[in-house]
Amino acid sequence: MDTPLQSSPLQSARSPIGSALSIMDRYIARELTMPFLFGVGAFSSIGISIGALFDLIRRVTESGLSFGLALQIFALKLPEFVVLSFPMSTLLATMMTYSRLAGDSELIALRGCGVSVRRIIAPAVVLSLVVTGLTFAFNELITPAANYQAAVTLERALNSERPPFQERNILYQEFQPASDNKDEQELRRLFYARRFDGETMYGLTILDFSQRGLSQVVSADSATWDFGRNQWNFYNGTIYAVSPDGSFGHIVRFDNQELQLPRAPLDLASRTKSDTEMNIAEATRHLRDVVSKGGDERQIRTWETRIQQKYALPFVCVVFGLVGASIGVRPQRTSRATSFGVSVVIIFGYYLLAFICNALGEVGVLSPLMAAWLPTLLGLAIGVQLMLQASR
Repeated sequence: MDTPLQSSPLQSARSPIGSALSIMDRYIARELTMPFLFGVGAFSSIGISIGALFDLIRRVTESGLSFGLALQIFALKLPEFVVLSFPMSTLLATMMTYSRLAGDSELIALRGCGVSVRRIIAPAVVLSLVVTGLTFAFNELITPAANYQAAVTLERALNSERPPFQERNILYQEFQPASDNKDEQELRRLFYARRFDGETMYGLTILDFSQRGLSQVVSADSATWDFGRNQWNFYNGTIYAVSPDGSFGHIVRFDNQELQLPRAPLDLASRTKSDTEMNIAEATRHLRDVVSKGGDERQIRTWETRIQQKYALPFVCVVFGLVGASIGVRPQRTSRATSFGVSVVIIFGYYLLAFICNALGEVGVLSPLMAAWLPTLLGLAIGVQLMLQASR
């Protein structure tokens, strides 16, 4: 009696259908795992080498940065590049896995069992959703704090000329809608301090135009922010009330005066985090309390775009997973090197489009929402179209 040929894991999972689908999911998930981990390692290594490692080596050799601190900063910068590799690794994993399954005729066997292309691609979509959640968690909980700590550690280690706060000439402008034209902005308040030591501001002059028909000038030797009461304490100063005709209507001299002015000048003078060092809540608060009150429309659009990108970036994993799987299930024999090359081309094209949309958002051609989400929406539409074509 002849011994039957040993079947593949997919071919042996034909009956019953419910069990077969469960085995198929586990099998494809296992096949996706190793290329994904390979992609995370490869793309993270390339990114951190270009973005951090070479600069740290230069700091060690030229600026006297200790090797131990260099390793600490390297470890702190690593999450930023790991999370950037997640979408790219998802694309690489889906392309390599489904191309191999197609090349080995395992997809033909599955389709012969009546399994649709959409059902075959489902494990890739689930993986993409899981990686999307992981990306969002990294970007909110780990990466911003690690980036900030890395920047502070490097500055302290090198005794950077840039202190953790602005020492001199703190100038803050707050705007409000113009009285005669709500679409235009006019100066509401100007806050100037000659010097700041990290806690106390010295040599202050505040021009206040917030009250219609009355302007005030506040001059003080020093001022501190009361964190408990959320107000400014001014010391040794004078308040001048200026009438519309330019005359001084009222003059008050004080030793200590509490004034309800915005905290924004203190935030401006303190070390300001970059957008990569903030999570969504911090960036939104910075936009509301500091950037928006400054009245710079270009800067406001830039921060609004950055915040929307923090929402949109994790969903690139879904786009890349769908595109990679839809390309991979096509009946063709593709080597791993070819899959890697095609992945790089798709990644370059996507991020080039994202860069262009970001620039258009900053100059006002696109809204911040559209600038951040347009590449993702276009990629998702292309992925769905590719899947529909592969299903025919």
